[in-house]
Amino acid sequence: MKIGIIREGKVPPDSRVLFTPAQCVALQEKYDIQFVVQPSPGRCLPDADYEAAGITVQEDIADCEVFMGIKEVPKEQLVANKKYFFFSHTIKAQPYNKTLLQEVLKKNITLFDYEVLTNEKKQRVIAFGRFAGIVGAHNGMMTYGNRTKAFDLEQMHKYDDYAAAIAYYKTLSFPKMKIVVTGTGRVANGAAEVLDYMEIKKVSPQDFLTKEYEEAVYTQLDCVDYVAPKDADKAFDLMDFFKNPQDYKSIFAPYTKVADMMVNGIYWANEAPAFFSKHDIKTVAFNIKVIADVTCDIAPVASIPSTLFATTIAKPVFGYAPTTGKAVEPYQAHTIDMMTIDNLPNELPKDASKSFGEQFTEHVIEELLGLKDTGMLERAMIANAGALGPHFQYLTDYVNDK
Repeated sequence: MKIGIIREGKVPPDSRVLFTPAQCVALQEKYDIQFVVQPSPGRCLPDADYEAAGITVQEDIADCEVFMGIKEVPKEQLVANKKYFFFSHTIKAQPYNKTLLQEVLKKNITLFDYEVLTNEKKQRVIAFGRFAGIVGAHNGMMTYGNRTKAFDLEQMHKYDDYAAAIAYYKTLSFPKMKIVVTGTGRVANGAAEVLDYMEIKKVSPQDFLTKEYEEAVYTQLDCVDYVAPKDADKAFDLMDFFKNPQDYKSIFAPYTKVADMMVNGIYWANEAPAFFSKHDIKTVAFNIKVIADVTCDIAPVASIPSTLFATTIAKPVFGYAPTTGKAVEPYQAHTIDMMTIDNLPNELPKDASKSFGEQFTEHVIEELLGLKDTGMLERAMIANAGALGPHFQYLTDYVNDK
């Protein structure tokens, strides 16, 4: 099998890559695979590293059977009748990528989405969530430092790697502040990992709400801490919440009154309640001044109504003006400062790329080569031969403009 590692075409570009040169070499030695890498000046690992490892680097990858990238491929760059792997951001019927999926179908492309590559227990096998959480919490703290001038922390991509950032944390001291982290999955745990490295004390949700501290503290919330059944006579049930999120309401309000900063790391279903409303943000009691929204669903269909758009690595923060509901310049007395980058792992591209290659090698490569078949590829097949894949028929109205 000939696999083409494509140059990232989305703007702003992503500097991550799917396999390191060493991983490409190891896979070629073990399996009947040849990698061809499209040259790219923007990758975290330069073309010369692949060439030095004996990996073919060339512009023309037309004879490759499989094209692999990271972010969405611009629709005008899609090559008909090929197999593609990338994060398509279409599985929740995202409006901004509808024309991309329509073009995939029109060009008879088979599309596999990393986000829905799962094992037989329906657990994801490829994920950058930990890195998203790590960078999200770091950049959230950067934003709080910029706002308060209490400490100096550069944006994550300014550090050579995660280890360099961790070393810098040891030189910092943080002011009295309260940070609430939502979620208990890869993203939220990555965020908590950073706060732990910063030696910020973790406290229980109850203590976070009721106690005063003379130091920086954080708490991490599970679903039961921020949603409850609309039916007062019904007890919280996690599986029921996952199946029927529309039957639940937010109980997050107490945290908005005591937290200074929020890191949002949940997976949010469109039917689930938002944490708070635009009206809530206008109230005097709303205390949160910085939100690092790693989840980054865009309002109005979002868990955070002030996430008006995704920011960029080049311009990571905007100010949200509660009185107008508009985006303004950040770091003003009246703003809530929003860090909403939607490709956060790209700020740790070397760490994230190495991790991606390890995960794909362990879980997916033999499925792709037909050496085993657990149904993984079928479960992740968004489109095939001009039609939606068997597990994505629910997107029919989406692609038909209904």
